[in-house]
Amino acid sequence: MTLRDFVAGELIDIIEWLDESRDTMVWRFPRPNNEIKNGAQLIVRPGQAALLVDQGKVADEFGPGRHVLATSNLPVLSRLRGWKYGFASPFKAEVVFVNTTQFTNRKWGTSNPVIVRDAQLGPVRLRAFGTFSVRIENPHTFVDEIVGTNALFTVDLIGEQLRDFVVSKVSGALAESQVSIFDLAARYGELGASIQQRVAPDFAQYGLEISQLVVENVSLPAEVEAAIDQRAKLGVIGNLDQYAKLQSADAVRDAAKNPGSGMGAVVGLGLGSAAVAQTQAQPPAVNLEPPPVPHGDAWYYVVNGERRGPTDLAGLKRAAASGELGADTLVWKAGMAGWEAVRNVDDLRQVVATEGTRG
Repeated sequence: MTLRDFVAGELIDIIEWLDESRDTMVWRFPRPNNEIKNGAQLIVRPGQAALLVDQGKVADEFGPGRHVLATSNLPVLSRLRGWKYGFASPFKAEVVFVNTTQFTNRKWGTSNPVIVRDAQLGPVRLRAFGTFSVRIENPHTFVDEIVGTNALFTVDLIGEQLRDFVVSKVSGALAESQVSIFDLAARYGELGASIQQRVAPDFAQYGLEISQLVVENVSLPAEVEAAIDQRAKLGVIGNLDQYAKLQSADAVRDAAKNPGSGMGAVVGLGLGSAAVAQTQAQPPAVNLEPPPVPHGDAWYYVVNGERRGPTDLAGLKRAAASGELGADTLVWKAGMAGWEAVRNVDDLRQVVATEGTRG
């Protein structure tokens, strides 16, 4: 073997990158003490781009396919080297492979709450979370601005910077949307598109494209969520008296599940609140303590602040005939939620009207 054959054997004639990772954005082809043979083959696979870098400057760029590295297809490098009539000797140049596929499932989230003014709740603090996808759109710009002389560059090396870009646009997008907190969950798609549009120029300056942005959740502080839950509960109940009873029942149930846990005081407080609510809802002189459950169809009624009964329907007719029972008299029987005026009870309204007329 001649010296010429030995040197020729040391030259690089096939240049390619087989990437088995999922996070490598840029890989610099290793060329320790080797030169690229004139006519060497450059293999660029789908989802890749290859850059020839000469003396720190990006000379030529190649897309997917098989390329022969010769003067005819290295116009920029030829101009930089001054090869007016071609060359037959090996040359030195760095080959940088760029991954142009999407890097998906990149997480983003607001580390601090974003203050937004809601039409119904006023100023509220929100946290938002989601994911985004990014890809290298301009390999030349990305290598110049970000990679530099790194032999290997992964997406994690720039991940925090990209996440900060996204988070910085969240507050503006939320404020501009002017969507009520109660309707925001149905507008996550629009919100994500707005954030993506706002952050696109920040990515583009580095040769990157934010190809997708998803808003997974926008959450309120725990205390605000609790207040909304209470408001919804009141809306469902629609009656403070019923709400007080519900609170008392919940407290009794919890105390029964946890005997000896100190819940007695809480139960007492709940029952006291229920008694206050009932006193405010009914005439103050009436004893609203529910009577014992009677046998049969037994009625109770109130006269001058005193409870009368139990009595049956015939007894109510006699009381109506004597003028003791009128349309405004409070009555109760088992199964009713609370004391009601006679005029509001379908079973008794006609009885009072008939007997009152006879009287």
